[in-house]
Amino acid sequence: MKPLHLAAALLMITLWGFNFVVMRLGLDEIPPLTLSVLRFSLAAFPALLVVPRPKVRWQLVAAYGLFAFTVQFSLLFSGMAAGMPTGLASLVIQVQAFFTIGLTMLLTHERPRATQAAGALLAGSGVLLVALHLPPGTRLGLLLVVGAAMGWAVANVIVKRIPAAADGDPRAPLSIVVWACAFASLPLLVAALVFEGPATVWRAATHATVNQWIGIAFQAWPTTLLAFALWAWLLRMYPAALIAPFTLLVPVVGMTSAVVFLGEAVTWWKLAGAALVLGGLALNVLAFRQRPAPSRPAQ
Repeated sequence: MKPLHLAAALLMITLWGFNFVVMRLGLDEIPPLTLSVLRFSLAAFPALLVVPRPKVRWQLVAAYGLFAFTVQFSLLFSGMAAGMPTGLASLVIQVQAFFTIGLTMLLTHERPRATQAAGALLAGSGVLLVALHLPPGTRLGLLLVVGAAMGWAVANVIVKRIPAAADGDPRAPLSIVVWACAFASLPLLVAALVFEGPATVWRAATHATVNQWIGIAFQAWPTTLLAFALWAWLLRMYPAALIAPFTLLVPVVGMTSAVVFLGEAVTWWKLAGAALVLGGLALNVLAFRQRPAPSRPAQ
């Protein structure tokens, strides 16, 4: 993996990890579906006016937006609102890496090596350790976050199927994310109106404070447009089995940020879980060091 691509991956996971603190602060004041609507609407507009539609089938872009944004974040935000602690949410959702690898094995020709399988088991044991120590009352939140992880994994498989011809356009990853956000905003708005009510949505959109809008803008622009564009770009250049486990670093940033900014407790099982996750990631990345370079040209 080239140094530039590694740096892009590290920037992406840093944004995603710290964003869990921003999301928690937003959820303290705005209901989860309404917050999702505001986030992805702001990510789509006004960018939609200047970013051209990607030169791929609109069904692929719509499906990507549905699973990456509508399904993933409606469930993730709802899980956190249901009591899932911030740091733990940032860890549990990373089971998407294993869902992604499993779906890829079923649908494509990618096959993980034995070292990668060992890495997945090691990291999975870290997630299991944390799950076994979850505080009472978070089971529903845990299930919702796991569902969000599955939605993310399906989105990863979809973005891998976007035609390679789109790679010739350097704006393709950003345009895919922008237009996917636009498609995601519509079902999110319907869900928010049905489950949280028009008055709630209207009040949040018209009475949000400056600090709330700053938080929403952080979620919409660097965390969604930039980070997800980098994610789509990397997934389309490298095998999913290499890229997906990078997100296992997200909980390291997320849990640390939760301790520093939210005062969440540090326990031995959180530290042990994070260590196991990092060990699994290291095994997965090392398995690719001697692998031939991908056939697609790096961009």
